[in-house]
Amino acid sequence: MDRKGILYSINGPVVKAKNMTGFMMHEMVFVGEMKLTGEIISLEGDSATIQVYEETTNLKPGEEVLGTGNLLSVTLGPGLIGSVFDGIQRPLDVLKAASGDFMKRGVFADPIDLKKSWNVQMGKIKDGDKVVGGQVIATVKETESVIHKIMIPPNVSGIAKNVKSSGKYTVDTVLMTVQTENGEEEIKLYQRWPVRIPRPYSERLAPREPLVTGIRVIDTLFPISKGGTAAIPGGFGTGKTVVQHQLAKWSDADVIIYIGCGERGNEMTEVLEEFPQLIDPRNGRPLMERTILIANTSNMPVSAREASIYTGITMAEYFRDMGYNVALMADSTSRWAEALREISGRLEEMPAEEGFPPYLASRIGEFYERAGRVKTIGDEERIGSVSVIGAVSPPGGDFSEPVTTGTKRFIRCFWELDRQLANARHHPSINWLDSYSEYAVELKEWISKNVDPDFYKMRDRIMQILTEDDNLQQIIKLVGEDVLPDNQKLTVRIANIIKVGYLQQDAFSDVDSNCPLKKQDAMLKTILHYADRSSKLVSKGVAVSEVLDEDIVNTLMRMKENVKSDHLDEFKKIEEKLDAFFDQLDKKYQVTTEA
Repeated sequence: MDRKGILYSINGPVVKAKNMTGFMMHEMVFVGEMKLTGEIISLEGDSATIQVYEETTNLKPGEEVLGTGNLLSVTLGPGLIGSVFDGIQRPLDVLKAASGDFMKRGVFADPIDLKKSWNVQMGKIKDGDKVVGGQVIATVKETESVIHKIMIPPNVSGIAKNVKSSGKYTVDTVLMTVQTENGEEEIKLYQRWPVRIPRPYSERLAPREPLVTGIRVIDTLFPISKGGTAAIPGGFGTGKTVVQHQLAKWSDADVIIYIGCGERGNEMTEVLEEFPQLIDPRNGRPLMERTILIANTSNMPVSAREASIYTGITMAEYFRDMGYNVALMADSTSRWAEALREISGRLEEMPAEEGFPPYLASRIGEFYERAGRVKTIGDEERIGSVSVIGAVSPPGGDFSEPVTTGTKRFIRCFWELDRQLANARHHPSINWLDSYSEYAVELKEWISKNVDPDFYKMRDRIMQILTEDDNLQQIIKLVGEDVLPDNQKLTVRIANIIKVGYLQQDAFSDVDSNCPLKKQDAMLKTILHYADRSSKLVSKGVAVSEVLDEDIVNTLMRMKENVKSDHLDEFKKIEEKLDAFFDQLDKKYQVTTEA
């Protein structure tokens, strides 16, 4: 059936059309003579409201709306890794080649190259075998870092027919047909999936394994699990994007998906220039060999910004279904919420708090609930995960605004960025008193088994020292440090060593930008060893100034830079240096006391 609607109302990215009987909700359509991509978001009688994912300037009433018969979907197959897409999965490098540096409207490009050939290694399936949704039928070495598993689409099952042998094929090649109850289905190297519908899984698993980020304040104090959810709220200039970049570079996920959702163009330019040059610490290969970038800057169409996070999370679920651990960074969900607010205003919906639509919280929940660690569907058990880390940009740093408070309802990890720490050049500026992680208890068993049984005891001691220091800082602000007894003076100085020598981390350092768990464990032991030895001497009457030897303190402050991750035996030498110093000080004190 040839379905065509007629435009009669244009309000920015929101347009209305009549004669839309037979169209379906969330159907992808082409709008006007330029065939602008759009999506139906409301149907009433024979009228439809459409959000257009491109600029609508020069669009006129009376132009046609053409239906596609498909929901807004993404193409999933070999060729995704290493690509840079816009919010609706158009490859930006292909669009640039077609229309130059300034993208023209109505330009369409296939998300993955249909002409490129891949070496396909078929599995053991043969004609007559039964296949089910999610079953892996072939593999493709997409990059040196990722083996792409070709799967039966989740909603297809039946009897395999016309199975091809291993060989070199394009993504459009039919590898087999499946005889289902409703007819034959062609299985190609790629599949399509609607972005607003979560991909199915067999079972959701408890978050028992950490997503190691290499950032000490996160891994030690506020860890996140594989399949976990976290928010990074902070005002302008507090370092949200830098933390997101660090997580993308160093987290131990198998696949990274970075969504620049409504961010400034210069920040996305930095990402696009920097990521291709980064080296993967796992294998020395380029990091882009396991990374997908979605660039949707603040000057691009606002409705595409709204779609971008659904595009990203759907691709993340696809790689999760292969059995990979995926880390998705959304920077920032506040810009996405602002897109919702703008579209809601143009739809003349009743506004809620601060003008946001009343369904803001449910949309945030829908997004974060698609994270998780799961058993996949299919003939064999695979465990994969999607970890979602969203930056939040509250206006004026006000954490009581709707996006931040709505996000806190659905995430279990809250890394609050502090303006004062950022101004003091303390990065990452995660506030250790106001942040929290609900995963710490669930990850304790894994950390005890794989890192150190005493790691959490040391973590608790660190938090205790920092909390006590915060209380002492209130006194110091009022009456100064000199009135404190020596043991409290020592607490303040040890807390400063923890803050500067441990929690502060240089994102641009060759040595300190990434800190493995074993190094974190060794650093904690060294700092707390110093705390134990010094507090014993101070309790005996040794002056605080004696135990705060400049050379010793500098050694503790700089060990994060001076000791490389593959030379952890250096920490034993530091402890030996500490013991030699304290033994000598103890001996000197005993002689002085006896005299």
